[in-house]
Amino acid sequence: MNTVDKYLGQALDAYPHWLESTIESLEFALAHDENNTSALCLYARVQSEQFMNYEVAISYFQQALATDINALHIYPFFIKTLILNEDYKEAEKLIAFSLKLKGTNKVEILFNRMKLLEIQKEFKAAMEVLKEIQMLITDIEYNTDIEESEKRIRMKIKLATSQKLRIKKLEASI
Repeated sequence: MNTVDKYLGQALDAYPHWLESTIESLEFALAHDENNTSALCLYARVQSEQFMNYEVAISYFQQALATDINALHIYPFFIKTLILNEDYKEAEKLIAFSLKLKGTNKVEILFNRMKLLEIQKEFKAAMEVLKEIQMLITDIEYNTDIEESEKRIRMKIKLATSQKLRIKKLEASI
């Protein structure tokens, strides 16, 4: 185990429960190898998930992928950050690209696509992506996520439908 791996392991072990140790270990790892994709990815995640500093996180994700475009573990986190930063077009482009890469976690990428569609109020399209996810999974690991997502989206479809009906009634009464 080299020095970078040692510090990266410490950072991963500490995250997300002990941020001070996570950041300190990441700084040591990046001091030894400023282009370590795993360290850059975790640092970007800290910026995004803990500090909501999406622009900084995006720059670290970009740096990591510039170093190694085949660092497949980065894509789900990067896409999630783009969605949180409301960079929807960029998120969709990255989703489309990452789905073409051999070995990416297609289920995680598709969950991000479903969330993007849900945010954009494209509920029926989001349900179609959920069906696609169901066809891909081979174990029960994602069943709870699928069930909860389906319930949430169905509820939003009902809400959107009832809102449309109320608007039509209001317009008709005017």
